[in-house]
Amino acid sequence: MTWSNWAGTAKATPQRVHRPRSAAEIAEVVAGVSAAGHRVRALGSGHSFTAIAAADSDALDLTGWTGIERADLKTQQVTVRSGTTLRALNAALDALGLAMTNLGDIDAQTIAGAISTGTHGTGARFGGISTQIVALELVLADGSVVGCSADERPELFDAARVGLGALGVITTVTLQCEPSFALSAQERPEPLEQVLDGFDDSAANNDHFEFYWFPYGSKALVKRNNRLPLHAERKPLSRLRRFVDYDLTENVAFGGLCRLGRAVPKLVRPLGSFASQVSSPREYSDLSHRVFVTHRGVRFVESEYAVPRESVLDVLAELRGLVPRLKDPVAFPVEVRVAAADDIWLSTANGRDSAYIAIHQFLGMPYREYFAAFEALAGQVGGRPHWGKMHDLDASVLRTRYPHFDDFLRVRKECDPAGTFANTYLDRVLGPA
Repeated sequence: MTWSNWAGTAKATPQRVHRPRSAAEIAEVVAGVSAAGHRVRALGSGHSFTAIAAADSDALDLTGWTGIERADLKTQQVTVRSGTTLRALNAALDALGLAMTNLGDIDAQTIAGAISTGTHGTGARFGGISTQIVALELVLADGSVVGCSADERPELFDAARVGLGALGVITTVTLQCEPSFALSAQERPEPLEQVLDGFDDSAANNDHFEFYWFPYGSKALVKRNNRLPLHAERKPLSRLRRFVDYDLTENVAFGGLCRLGRAVPKLVRPLGSFASQVSSPREYSDLSHRVFVTHRGVRFVESEYAVPRESVLDVLAELRGLVPRLKDPVAFPVEVRVAAADDIWLSTANGRDSAYIAIHQFLGMPYREYFAAFEALAGQVGGRPHWGKMHDLDASVLRTRYPHFDDFLRVRKECDPAGTFANTYLDRVLGPA
């Protein structure tokens, strides 16, 4: 088979694709690959923009290893198989009257892929998805199956919650969930200067706050999501309103503008200004995962950096000055989110409250100058790249950005001494196994 990720930025042709349907079969595959001196990667759903899942030798397709394995409604802890997508997991939790505390805006990823790359949502008091993990089970390079938690193999737990697939193949993830809850969503365009001036207050006074800035425009699309009491009445968008706002406006119409800009680059600037003006305000409420998640039908490439919270406005000011000087125009908005500090070794929020700046370009349009310049800006404040999004940093630089980088490498050596789980991407960001 030929494998490609969602954006088409990474491709691979594995020699063998294994499709295990149990933890025992995963262990058998890994032990066999290791004994043969080959390398193996789990494919996930391919939603990373990097080649983190690319496998040239052996690949693991975990689409046959899905679903909830057990749920404790008293503790609200749920153990889920690693090939389960977030979309399927949210539906299954909903049926149990449970929910995840925080989510990103895409639910196509597998749970293992999402945590392994450090996927996050937004909220100044909330961490990324990996902070919701209470236990993991992994298959190590020798085929052994091990568990880890804060009490069992705590160093492996510190490393594996954002493990890049470098330590072993995750078989199950145990999540600390909570009772289902609803979110009140307020989405509206606001003057960019007003959004920036009130950034700290908005982040502090809303459960989940983010905004999108359209280059060449004077407005930002601001999203404020706040928790409702358990039994509050929900007022979801009608099916027609959802179709018009999301399917037609944010996907069909916006995709059309992007294709026009790609064909006639000189139109990108006026189209970007137009796009920033036409977003319509909307207010609604619904179950949390229906508010967190948004359908993305327009394909793009993306780079995202986590910067110290106190540095975000300075980086954005430099980014705003950079965009008009680029040779090629930018057709996609910039997304800004926040997250609380955590203690996970390779989490982009390790040890510091963080803000995330994600830049995008429409698929097929030039992006390298833009991404490289943004990377330099973020680097001036110690920015850390999202592990599943495009960047050019290597182990020598990343070591300076993560206090526990060498601790992670030590645990990696213990779990995978021969580099069974390595690939070209990991060779760059972690160094040879």
